[in-house]
Amino acid sequence: MLKHLRTHTKERPYACKICSKDFSDVSNLKVHYRTHTKEKPHTCEVCNKAFSLSQNLRRHLRTHTKRSDMLKHLRTHTKERPYACEVCNKAFSQRSSMLKHLRTHTKERPYACKICSKDFSDRSDMLKHLRTHTKERPYACEVCNKAFSQRSGMLKHLRTHTKEKPYACEICNKAFSQRSDMLKHLRTHTKERPYACEVCNKAFSQRSSMLKHLRTHTKERPYACKICSKDFSDVSNLKVHYRTHTKEKPHTCEVCNKAFSLSQNLRRHLRTHTK
Repeated sequence: MLKHLRTHTKERPYACKICSKDFSDVSNLKVHYRTHTKEKPHTCEVCNKAFSLSQNLRRHLRTHTKRSDMLKHLRTHTKERPYACEVCNKAFSQRSSMLKHLRTHTKERPYACKICSKDFSDRSDMLKHLRTHTKERPYACEVCNKAFSQRSGMLKHLRTHTKEKPYACEICNKAFSQRSDMLKHLRTHTKERPYACEVCNKAFSQRSSMLKHLRTHTKERPYACKICSKDFSDVSNLKVHYRTHTKEKPHTCEVCNKAFSLSQNLRRHLRTHTK
């Protein structure tokens, strides 16, 4: 909101310490500093050429990928899946997707964070994780300049401005602003359960559900209350627990306006009206 307000006030509170040029947004100042430091943090993974701006890297990448992008796009029409997993024969339209899938079998995690050494099976996941250390937010919304660490997060945010819903269910045509939401919805039709527990092989339609279930085996409780330190295996249970401290009661009876902290308590109360 403050960032947006400056589009009205014309306030530019962030000044370059080298040349005194001022900016309305700190992320723009950070990018500007690279004109002095010559820092080029965005590197092409194909030819190692480096760029100071992420959009310049994206433009450069098209010189490598124009033909491959056309072929990838063509397969969205032909439904061709020429890349098959050598373990389970599941087929993919992109080689990169097949290799990523293959690691679910091999458990290979070849990409390690250079700061904490946590390893990942996918390079993009490692880069996303790395930004939790660097706090880098290289993707800015073209409407309000809000900055994001992930391009997907910026695009998701951008659709709150454009109201675009580009992902349609191929079965019922319901449209979604996020591809992940469309895929989740699609599984309500296909009944596909692609996420299997590595301990008991129980299958789930959502990865989040599988991870939640996995903790019943590992006993991991990664979500801790900041007030009393009680820990939970699921973030939703932590949110409910916080209400014991805040006394928040978000569930209100529409008949008598009595409020409850838990939805199940409201449902139980409603029966006293409908008997």
